[in-house]
Amino acid sequence: MTQLLTVHDPRGYAPVVTGKRLAPRLDTLEGKLIHLVDCLFDNSEVFMQQLQAWFAEHMPNVRTEIVKPRESWVDDPVMRGKVVAEADAALFAVGL
Repeated sequence: MTQLLTVHDPRGYAPVVTGKRLAPRLDTLEGKLIHLVDCLFDNSEVFMQQLQAWFAEHMPNVRTEIVKPRESWVDDPVMRGKVVAEADAALFAVGL
């Protein structure tokens, strides 16, 4: 007896991805304010504190400030506005 089977492709459908240009590099970090954006992942706060300490030791003329969104995985317009208005650059990082 012959039976037909329906086979579904488990790969699904790839999302449409639109490429964007990277932000232009600064000529120097000297005298600049870098916002270290803690994305609220596990251990990211510890990592950001260590990164801030590294800057303080190795690049003392670079000012750093750790900033955080109100919650993870949700756009925070207030935090984003603060970064745009105050910082010369931002570094986003996640934890382990």
